[in-house]
Amino acid sequence: MESTLPKLHHHSLVKLTLLIFTVLHYQLPPVTTSPLPKEALPTRSGYLKVNSSTGSSIFYTYYEAQKPIFPLSQTPILIWLQGGPGCSSMLGNFYELGPWRVSSNVTVEPNPGPWNRVFGVLFIDNPIGVGFSIASSVEEIPRNQHDIAKHLFIAIKKFISLDGSYKTRPVYVTGESYAGKYVPGFGYYALKRNARLPVDSRINLQGVAIGNGLTDPITQVGTHALNAYYSGLVNDKQRKVLEDLQKEAIGLTQRANWSEATNARNKVLNKLQNMTGLATLYDFRRLIPYQDDLVAEFLKNAEVRKQLGVKDNAVFQVCSDVVGTALHEDVMKSVKYMVEYLVKNTKVLLYQGHCDLRDGVVSTEAWVKKMKWERIGEFLEAERKVWKVNNELAGYVQKLGSLSHVIVLGAGHLVPTDQAVNSQAMIEDWVLEKGLFSNDGQKDRMVIDL
Repeated sequence: MESTLPKLHHHSLVKLTLLIFTVLHYQLPPVTTSPLPKEALPTRSGYLKVNSSTGSSIFYTYYEAQKPIFPLSQTPILIWLQGGPGCSSMLGNFYELGPWRVSSNVTVEPNPGPWNRVFGVLFIDNPIGVGFSIASSVEEIPRNQHDIAKHLFIAIKKFISLDGSYKTRPVYVTGESYAGKYVPGFGYYALKRNARLPVDSRINLQGVAIGNGLTDPITQVGTHALNAYYSGLVNDKQRKVLEDLQKEAIGLTQRANWSEATNARNKVLNKLQNMTGLATLYDFRRLIPYQDDLVAEFLKNAEVRKQLGVKDNAVFQVCSDVVGTALHEDVMKSVKYMVEYLVKNTKVLLYQGHCDLRDGVVSTEAWVKKMKWERIGEFLEAERKVWKVNNELAGYVQKLGSLSHVIVLGAGHLVPTDQAVNSQAMIEDWVLEKGLFSNDGQKDRMVIDL
């Protein structure tokens, strides 16, 4: 008997230990990990209310300058607006020019050419209803550039009020694609609004930059056929088919039949896509389209959303169909007159990736030639200079006075994605008026580690 008792006691202890381990294992909370490391967190993020009665708010993320070269009170702030219409600036943040970019395995890695190296960068989900921004109702989503700019002005003013040092900092508004309308729309509104405000209540707007922008659609839609033809992508018969479709879009625009004009432009682009068989018109070199779905996948992570200050019930889409529909009639409306006003009252940068077939170089040059600006003739005769970064060819710069035009080689529609370091050099030199953007226009630009 004495020999069996210890044996039974041993088995009982083993069973009890296994039972306790099993209970503890299933009661412990699951370990949650975030693919967004602490060093990748924005300086500030959250919501800026644009309508106190309805609660509609604009979502933002802000990244302070990594290595500012001025006191913070004098360090420029770049504001980034995504295109679409209806696409989230989290695409710009995590796929293009933010300090950390989403990789193919849906984690982030440092961007080799972030735009917040020497500037602060503010990413705004614009208009309300886009990305993580909140529209209280579909009806409140803006249908025109004036109302979009009005919301942006309110939101940016509220952002500036978050820190006393922001008030004196120069502001530059940048963006791409449909932001070819948002950027001049806001710039135009802000300068007009500033004129009616006391100095200490103004937004210190110093310039606007538009990348691969849709700005004067009636002119730009007429360029696709010849561009594709002389690029060797369509033959003469196909060119004529495209030209007929373009004439239809132009005619509808001239008659202010806005919805049908937008549909007609879509027909042109769809036909061009089908004729060429390209993976995407945004970059004729690509075998697969840009992978913006990586950003959507990344932002599904609950911990990432919590770290960014996203509201619990926010539903994220890279591009909102609801906002796209709301702005359907706005698509073919021109804001060229706004750019003409801005180039007379501040400085303007137009840049394009040379592989973009939608809103690329030919498309932009066509409407620039029609600008009503007393110096446009001089600008068109200005020398187009070879632009180098680190002694390597980066593209071409044409500048006269307040207007600069840059062609970025090796880039498509999303210039910072394709040419991170060169796009960083471009934006820094333009803001700081260095290199080819200075008055003496020196020939090269060396990227220096600060």
